[in-house]
Amino acid sequence: MSEMNENDAEDVNELIAFRIAEQDFCFNIMSVREIRGWTPATVIPQAPPYVRGVINLRGAVVPIVDLAARLGLEVPEPNARNVIIITQIDGPIVGLLVDAVSDILSATDKEVQPTPDVAGTGAEFLSGIITREDRMIRLLNLGAILPEKTGAAA
Repeated sequence: MSEMNENDAEDVNELIAFRIAEQDFCFNIMSVREIRGWTPATVIPQAPPYVRGVINLRGAVVPIVDLAARLGLEVPEPNARNVIIITQIDGPIVGLLVDAVSDILSATDKEVQPTPDVAGTGAEFLSGIITREDRMIRLLNLGAILPEKTGAAA
């Protein structure tokens, strides 16, 4: 039986769960560098509407993406209760503004259900849905949330 548990452990993903506009989301915890309190961001002219601006993170300039705005959800003004999840995906460091971090989850690949085809235009932001008790937690595709810089490599 211990062999079976070892095999099962291979496809278990550790996920950080958080809330945005009273909705539950998560992504792989391996993309998280740190979690910090809300810091007002310096606005960048001509930035996309979902980019709050940039912050100074120990000498590095880090863009802050408002996940509520990016996902088309209600966007309240950030306050001291909000948190920034500092992530790194394939190179750049980006801060993700969320309402609150709620949990660390373990989920097997089998527990992640596909996103229904009826999900609409926002489906590209999701990798699947995990059901836990009475919660439906959407698994975010961070690669889609953070678009590649256009014209960065010329």
